[in-house]
Amino acid sequence: MKQKIIQLLRSTNREGMENVIRWLEQSDFFTAPASTNFHGNYEGGLAEHSLNVYQTALDIYNVMKQRKPSLAEHVSPENIIIAALLHDACKVNIYKKTTKYRKDKFDQWETYETYTVDYNEFPLGHGEKSVIRLLQLSLALTDDEIIAIRWHMNAWDLPFQSPEMKSNINVARNKCPLLCLIQTADGIASAILENDTW
Repeated sequence: MKQKIIQLLRSTNREGMENVIRWLEQSDFFTAPASTNFHGNYEGGLAEHSLNVYQTALDIYNVMKQRKPSLAEHVSPENIIIAALLHDACKVNIYKKTTKYRKDKFDQWETYETYTVDYNEFPLGHGEKSVIRLLQLSLALTDDEIIAIRWHMNAWDLPFQSPEMKSNINVARNKCPLLCLIQTADGIASAILENDTW
């Protein structure tokens, strides 16, 4: 997975990408989970999820291009690589291994290994944190990539009482087809590809 992700990122030839790749390699991106309790909550889950979002977004893009060829004028495979593989950059270095207790099927206490989240390093939202981290690394993001990464969580990331944010996400959704691709691919990857309950 690591080599595939690096190869895809490098293929964009985007200014600042080598900084991003170095940062990913020095971080826990390739070993971290994607979440603590939901999709990809195991070692390597974050990298796997990122690849799943990329491949799903690319699949949707290729089908939609056949139905609406003008999509290619607004979204490129390079945009999909960057937005999909880096949408969860905010999750780098936040997961810590921990031991917890639970009752087993015989109602006896047992220990198990899991993850907890530590936001102390850089406590800042979700999508916006990913964008800020990437810009700090001097990655030359397009406006559409910024929008897609920032809003990839859809309404889940909205402050509870923020009419301004609700207006922003609605405008972003109408303006930026890349956002729709990333939101949809993220949902499909986490709810279907990475769902082990069925």
